[in-house]
Order: sequence, then structure tokens, then C-alpha cells
Amino acid sequence: MSENQNLLAEQRRALILDEVRRRGGVRVNELTRKLGVSDMTVRRDLDALARQGVLEKVHGGAVPVVEASTHEPGFEAKSGLELTAKEDIARSAAELVAPGTAIALSGGTTTYALAHHLLDVADLTVVTNSVRVADVFHAAQRTTGPRQGAATVVLTGGVRTPSDSLVGPVADQAIGALHFDVLFLGVHGISVEAGLSTPNLAEAETNRRLVQSARRVVVVADHTKWGTVGLSSFASLEQVDTLVTDAGLPAGARAEVSEHLRRLVVAGESVDGTDS
Repeated sequence: MSENQNLLAEQRRALILDEVRRRGGVRVNELTRKLGVSDMTVRRDLDALARQGVLEKVHGGAVPVVEASTHEPGFEAKSGLELTAKEDIARSAAELVAPGTAIALSGGTTTYALAHHLLDVADLTVVTNSVRVADVFHAAQRTTGPRQGAATVVLTGGVRTPSDSLVGPVADQAIGALHFDVLFLGVHGISVEAGLSTPNLAEAETNRRLVQSARRVVVVADHTKWGTVGLSSFASLEQVDTLVTDAGLPAGARAEVSEHLRRLVVAGESVDGTDS
């Protein structure tokens, strides 16, 4: 398709990944025709996607990586993936935060990126079950010293997961007693059928409590999370008010999201008109 010749690399790779997942595998020559680019470009894209661990190269093409629904990568493993997308998402999500509000940030590398963009928002109360997120605010206060308008951070207790989230009965009880204006939620996977999911059963229950305690739920997830399903679902798409994602989300996925969510925000693009 000639209109695809000018796609950015991230957008092109998202289309390739979507095609691989949807069809169960593709050949290089099929992708060159579909995208209107050279074999060399397609092979570079496949190399990049294989390094991210989202597909497997085979002779003449690529197939999806079949990952156990219970596999939970650690924070460090995830932190190096989709850095540009996560930064774009964080910047767009920060624009949804008003001074003086009570917000919650779940665990995850995208919410960790978001926390850095919230340091200058005045008078926030931040509830989080992420050790990493809490450290962002505490480190800023140690560096600059006490200042007027600095965020008040409430870190739940709980058992630490590989992604440095605190989960379990202690976290659930703490969250259940609180109420916040907006929850910014990172996810392992998102799909129409499974909704929001995670490979960690205890984290699923803690995320369920976060959703129940929030007046608005904003999911922050890059395009690679679309179509991924973890062991345990904890919320349906209908429970989500807004999805903030990146430009790599294919058009077909955007259409599906818009059918179920009130608002879709694509970082770097104009806000979808489904809800202003």
C-alpha cells in the first residue's frame, strides 16, 4: 500500500505486530507488498520486534511469541521497552491531572514515567502501590527540600511483586478505605474479550480495588499491550473512562477501543472526539 511508505518506524512495526498476531504469522514478501517498503526495511523491523520479545523470526518471516499467561516480567526488563511511546503517553496523561486533586498511580513502567511529569503539579495527593512511583516523589523532595504545593504521597503496604508493586491483603485493605478522583492504571494486557489483565493473581485483586475506589479510570498503555492477555482479568473495558496510548496503535484496534471506551487519547495526535 503506497500510503504506508511514509509511516514512522514505530507505526510500521505496530502494523507488522498486529498482522503477525492476527494471522498467526506472516512472510517478509507479504509485508513488503502490504507496507510498500523494501525487504531490508521489513527485516530491520522484524529484528527490532524480535529484540523486544514480541515476535519470533523464522525463515522467510515471523510468528508470534507464545508466552505463558502467568509470565510476569520484572520492572527492569520492561523499563527498556517502548521508551518513546511511554514518554509520549506520560506527557499526554499528565495533562489530565488538575492541581489539588487526589489521584492514584498503579505499578508499572508507564505510570513510573507519568510520575516524573507530575512533580510540578501543585497540591496533589498521590496514592500508589508502586515502590518505584513513590520513590520518584520522595527523591524530588530530597533534592529540592520541602516546598509549598509538593505532593502528599500515600504508599500502600503489601507484598512486593517482580514489577515492584505492592499487592495482597494489606494493600487491598488500605486502598479499599480510600477514594480518589482519578486512577492512572498501567496494565500487562488489554483486549476486548479479556478486558484488563495481569499474570499475577494478587495484583489482579489489588488492581480491582483500585478501580473500585476511583471516580475515573485512565489506562496508560502502549500499543504492544493491545491483544495481550494475562492469567487474571480484573476490569472490563466498560469500566475504563479513558485509554491513553501511542500512535503505534493500529486503526483496527482504535476502532475497537472506541466502541467500548468513552475516550481515546493518542499521544501526539488530536484527541478522539468520542468524549471531550
